[in-house]
Amino acid sequence: MSKFGVLVMGPAGAGKTTFCASLIQHLRLNRRSCFYVNLDPAAEDFSYEPDLDIKDLISLEDVMEEMNLGPNGGLIYCFEFLLENLDFLTQALDPITEESLIIIDMPGQIELYTHVPVLPSLVRHLTRLGALNINLCAAYLLESTFVVDRAKFFAGTLSAMSAMILLEVPHVNVLSKMDLVKDTMSARQLRRFLDPDRSLLDTEHLHHDPYEEGEDEDADADVDADKDETPPAADGTNATKNHDDNDHTDPNTPRNVMRGRSFARLNRAVARLIDDFSMVSFLQLDARDEDSLSAVLSYIDHAIQYHEAQEPREPPDDEMDMEMEMEMAEEGEEN
Repeated sequence: MSKFGVLVMGPAGAGKTTFCASLIQHLRLNRRSCFYVNLDPAAEDFSYEPDLDIKDLISLEDVMEEMNLGPNGGLIYCFEFLLENLDFLTQALDPITEESLIIIDMPGQIELYTHVPVLPSLVRHLTRLGALNINLCAAYLLESTFVVDRAKFFAGTLSAMSAMILLEVPHVNVLSKMDLVKDTMSARQLRRFLDPDRSLLDTEHLHHDPYEEGEDEDADADVDADKDETPPAADGTNATKNHDDNDHTDPNTPRNVMRGRSFARLNRAVARLIDDFSMVSFLQLDARDEDSLSAVLSYIDHAIQYHEAQEPREPPDDEMDMEMEMEMAEEGEEN
């Protein structure tokens, strides 16, 4: 018997747990059952209590305290421990029927989705290659505010593509928290980010220098005003001028790191890589909007072929009685 599930992933702060809670509420309103699994050993606050919680097996706080590890090392240890105790998942998920959607909430440490081999092993156990035979889809959430900084947006898109290649399961990539950017960008501008390509890194935005605005302008004016009063250096040159020249040529200053040619080339290389693979496209999500949730859920259902496996069912007795009453009322009006 097949099962159906979605693996909710993404960097910290992307809104994964909020999306899970909104999805659970949406499913319940539409009379669909679900099974909520929390695999974040550091998570504490939930709108809906998980049906299965990794903290019942191991918690990040205990690992950090007993093993003297940091947050990232402790998280990887938790997942390695989970892989050694997969019966914890198997015993809970094996009875789940094909009518339920298994929602798996993952932690936000990005290394789990990029280069650590722990998650692929877990996915193989969950899917048809393993014991549970779950038709699994990954939903990778990226915060929509990343579009304001295009270099940051392409870095997030690259992490989504890396997860797609690493896990080898159907993917739905989602720009979350759309309500935060709707007032700062037009709908036409936002649509450009749904199918990322290298044209987003145009010359104007790539060479935009925030250090040339605001306080730096005032500082430059002050330097110009004080140049005549600055005593010459021992070699007869102006010390302030030398300091200003060094500031513009020193590659270690934030000003030059963010505007340098190496930074520009790096971002264009990342954008070209994403464009060449042409794997990543995004859906828009506002977790408070039922229509937005329904649209994302429809893509997830399509990816896992949920509806194709459902057999026709008779409606409950109360719905049948209501339909019969409506038909009788319509016949009475016609007579």
